[in-house]
Amino acid sequence: MRPRAVVLVEGTSDQVALETLAERRGRDLDADGVAIVPMGGAQSIGRFLDRFGPRGLDVRLAGLCDAGEEREFRRALDRAGLEWLGFYVCVVDLEDELIRALGARAVEEVVEAHGELGAFRTLQKQPAWRDRPVEEQLRRFMGSGGRRKIRYARLLVEALELDRVPRPLNEVLARVT
Repeated sequence: MRPRAVVLVEGTSDQVALETLAERRGRDLDADGVAIVPMGGAQSIGRFLDRFGPRGLDVRLAGLCDAGEEREFRRALDRAGLEWLGFYVCVVDLEDELIRALGARAVEEVVEAHGELGAFRTLQKQPAWRDRPVEEQLRRFMGSGGRRKIRYARLLVEALELDRVPRPLNEVLARVT
């Protein structure tokens, strides 16, 4: 089935976070004709705009990117002749948005509830991370190890109060309503 709207995201953790948020809000993205498509990195945005934009399937587009990738997204949108409308930037990245929304203590509680507090404490003791703010340590922890980033995308969204969802996540889903 051809989607009526596509949300382009950098990676699978972004996809999982948005799908989890939609689930929590009682939205069936498939039934709504919305596909959340991980691109495997921001450098692929041009190819995906060609596929889903006016030169391709011509569906409604939205997107989510990290602050460090905003320029790449803007250039690709300009090249495709598309406006920035519907594309949203996470201040640093998805994990940073979720950590700020929940607060570091609540994130540590989620990490503890899933049996990884010891591993997190080990990271905190490492010389390179010892003096960093706990929020940076948490971001690093989530970005390390196998599929941790993807797993915590779901867990942190599940732990959020729905009135504290970070703006970029709220807005990108609202765009494809």
